[in-house]
Amino acid sequence: MTQENKITALIMAGKRSGRLDPLAANAGVSQKAVVPVLGVPMVERVVQQVAACELIGDIRIVAHEPDEIAALPTIAALLDEGRLKFAEGKFNIVDSVISGAEDVTFPMLITTADNCLVTPEGYSEFITKCLAKEAGAAAGLARKEDVIAADPEGQKKFYQFRDGGFSNCNLYWLGSEKALSAAEIMRGGGQFVKFPSRIIKAFGLMNLIRFRLGTGSKEKLFEQASGRFGVKLVPVELSNGQYAIDVDNQRTFDVTERLLRKRGEQEAA
Repeated sequence: MTQENKITALIMAGKRSGRLDPLAANAGVSQKAVVPVLGVPMVERVVQQVAACELIGDIRIVAHEPDEIAALPTIAALLDEGRLKFAEGKFNIVDSVISGAEDVTFPMLITTADNCLVTPEGYSEFITKCLAKEAGAAAGLARKEDVIAADPEGQKKFYQFRDGGFSNCNLYWLGSEKALSAAEIMRGGGQFVKFPSRIIKAFGLMNLIRFRLGTGSKEKLFEQASGRFGVKLVPVELSNGQYAIDVDNQRTFDVTERLLRKRGEQEAA
């Protein structure tokens, strides 16, 4: 893949207004994105993995407080190189995505600053599968069995489809500027397992029923949404259950550090 054809990566590193994240408070920093995970600020760790993916070119970070992030060594170097830029974080996640997508070259991959377990190989897998499916927009999913194998005491609720249970990996794909309309699915905040009413708004009532009963396929659900937003939406199944674990609280922080430590030991062996 030539430099001109490489994928743009958008990393969401915003913060919720009005309160300090508990992990940030414990770490003595002003925002969650710079909380050290196994000694490396989580957004810096994510940028390192993104930058190491041979299919990714330009990188953008959406942040409300960019100065603290920009001072991190890896990010400062990429800023100097001209490969990385910042975009202004907005009040809503959808508006933040739109802000980050301004003047970018599509296709664009979206991930989050707390997605510390996704590797360069994971990003390559997602990108390759999105391109193969000719996706207008896509979401990365991991199988329930793989997620439980990675974190047996963790997530209990999954998206249930006819072909099994799945978890969101916080990996998204926008194939073109037109696909920004699909980002509206997340305007209510996502988390469809916790808030099924949001499925009605994003996918329709019949799909909520299929979702609750586990009788519909994930492909059918995305196909129905394709008609609503005018772009081809597809689910992309990923091979590693760790990709569905983000640093959301103290428990997942501890799990992430344990998995990263184990990964480091395996690489050193």
